[in-house]
Amino acid sequence: MTRHGTTWHLSWHGIRTVARLELRQRLRSTRWKVALIVWFVVVGAITGLTVGALHAATDPGQGGPELGSLIFGIVVFFVLFLGLLVAPTLSAAAINGDRNAGTLATLQATLLSPAEIVLGKLLAAWTAALAFLAASIPFIVWSLFEGGVRVLSLLTTVLMLAVVLLVVCAVGLGFSALVAKTSGSAVLTYLTVGGLSVLTPVLFGLSTPLVTTLEDVRVWTVPDSAWPQGPADPQPTVDQCHWETQTMSRVHTERTWWLLALNPFVIVADAQPLGDTAEIERAGSANPLALIQYGVRLARTGPAAEEDWCTSQFTEYHEDGTVTKPDSPVAQVEPSTQAVWPWGLGFLLVLGAGSVVVAVRRLRIPAHTLPQGTRVA
Repeated sequence: MTRHGTTWHLSWHGIRTVARLELRQRLRSTRWKVALIVWFVVVGAITGLTVGALHAATDPGQGGPELGSLIFGIVVFFVLFLGLLVAPTLSAAAINGDRNAGTLATLQATLLSPAEIVLGKLLAAWTAALAFLAASIPFIVWSLFEGGVRVLSLLTTVLMLAVVLLVVCAVGLGFSALVAKTSGSAVLTYLTVGGLSVLTPVLFGLSTPLVTTLEDVRVWTVPDSAWPQGPADPQPTVDQCHWETQTMSRVHTERTWWLLALNPFVIVADAQPLGDTAEIERAGSANPLALIQYGVRLARTGPAAEEDWCTSQFTEYHEDGTVTKPDSPVAQVEPSTQAVWPWGLGFLLVLGAGSVVVAVRRLRIPAHTLPQGTRVA
């Protein structure tokens, strides 16, 4: 039996032993194999349909990098979406399921420490999740042959997907140690994942009134007196533009951008290396990952100090596709060059580490308190 003071004792042999036991059970399970096959077929079908639809909607000879980037972004988001659905099922019953089956007490009666049991189960769940991710890699690599996707971007994205799956497995493991019923731990894990994925952008939108203020802003605009009052009056010219100070509502998203940084989809998208701001803007029209990266970093920048209401009035669009635009004294708002994903990744790692700590503490021997109806052996 684990002695007092060895709760956090760790050895690779102990972790590997627990992980091997868990993985052997999964390999003997037909349900896990069927799920992996279904995953491969579904991801392949979505990738094939996406490629076919985009090629059909694109004129011949106009595919190129933009099409490859679009395929890459769609497939990555779909894989992450499915991963967030599958990963909780791999760990949310790892502890309370064994406790209900009477096999957890057998492990606790050995020389294995609680930390080795928890990390071994986490390693097994993560390995199973990585198997699903590995089944998706051929379809993610497909975008490389379409062009427009860097090898570094692909590697970074796959690595970030693996880390997100690790955190989700850790959260499920923590709830499986806290809750007696496997259904309860699964629901709590899904609620946590759903909160990070769906609730964070909702809260960001709902917080808009809280960060909206009335401010005096310098505006480069055409004076009201320059506009014609009758049909015989001349149209204003760009030379009549001048500075005015107007009171208007300003939304300070630089105060709430961190809500978006907690989102797993934002973390994966922002971690993609795209180069300078101009490249992000060019890719944003075709790459969903780049579009999210550009939007989140722009939200971190906040509103501009000055606005230009004049240049758009005198912009000319020619038949040959060229655009003539007068010079503007207002500098264009550039998105922040500071990455957002380290903040979100740091939060996820803290959440995952906290879940592991909770699970280890719940497996300490002797157990001081147990939930009502909990089976010991």
